[in-house]
Amino acid sequence: MTVRLPRMIAVTLAGAAVLAPAAACSSDEPAPGRQPQAAADSPEPTPTPEPAHPFTGLPGGRRGPVLAVKIENTAAGKPQLGLKSADIVYVTQVEAGLTRLIAVFSSKLPAKIGPVRSARITDLHLVPQFGKPAFAYSGAQTKMLPFIAEAPLFDVSDSRAPGAYYRQPGRYAPYNLFANTKRLLAAAPEASRAEDIGFTFGDAPAEGGTPRKTYSVRYPAARFTFGWSEKAGKWLIWQDGEKDMAAEGGQLAAPTVVVQYTKTVRSQFHDKNQSYTPLVHTTGKGRAVVLRDGKAYKARWSRASEEEGTVFTTETGEPMNFAPGQVWVVLASAKPVTP
Repeated sequence: MTVRLPRMIAVTLAGAAVLAPAAACSSDEPAPGRQPQAAADSPEPTPTPEPAHPFTGLPGGRRGPVLAVKIENTAAGKPQLGLKSADIVYVTQVEAGLTRLIAVFSSKLPAKIGPVRSARITDLHLVPQFGKPAFAYSGAQTKMLPFIAEAPLFDVSDSRAPGAYYRQPGRYAPYNLFANTKRLLAAAPEASRAEDIGFTFGDAPAEGGTPRKTYSVRYPAARFTFGWSEKAGKWLIWQDGEKDMAAEGGQLAAPTVVVQYTKTVRSQFHDKNQSYTPLVHTTGKGRAVVLRDGKAYKARWSRASEEEGTVFTTETGEPMNFAPGQVWVVLASAKPVTP
């Protein structure tokens, strides 16, 4: 918008006859027939709000390429490195009732991430909502490799981008494999950038929340507890009764934790001990509990197809806003089940 400013016109009057009356006038009063011309104030330009990042709701976050990394989540692999920088962290069930994480990055990147572990079939049903992201993992069952090859992702595993991975001293295999995130993305230069995946951010619903100090989620062989910290403004995370600490220091925590209750079934894949890999259904509809601001809100979730994100609503159908910041999505069953 162009703002026009008034121009001051200086008029030079020549001749003593003209100058004399002007000199007789008081310097504090305007000349007869004239009013002083006030300087016009320039209107302050209205600042343009920075667009919020679709994964976190935080303004100013860069919409960088999406990197999804499969992370170890047992005591042997802790503390994990890089999770604090993730936009979204998914908790998924794997064999023997244990869990692993999928850390999703876009707005910022840690320098390093790990321990990186193997892919599972549930991962391939989650990542299509991000377009065609870079997907980092460390191997998979031979029978699953064709499925990975057909999935909408850029494979930046340790076999496809070996230069991005290294073994961390002081840890033992297979819990010592870490990755350089910039090198991972360099191996996938056309990875999709962050777009809307259904999350909404803003004020909490005026009604419906139940004050909670803690909320626990059980798996057959793992248990998470989320405890509200008023001081931090986040839900601090415990696993199996122990504080979930980050390798960078401090306890892992998030402003929003979504417990998404899903159907978990037996997949066609199993390990050498005949322990079947769970397949977590993340399309369709179901119920959820959203933890934010020290309250638990009953919610509903829906995801029409794997190429679309998940929409969360209140029980009355209004958008279920998340608190801006990192989001943990805990994919759980109403009752712990080992398929």
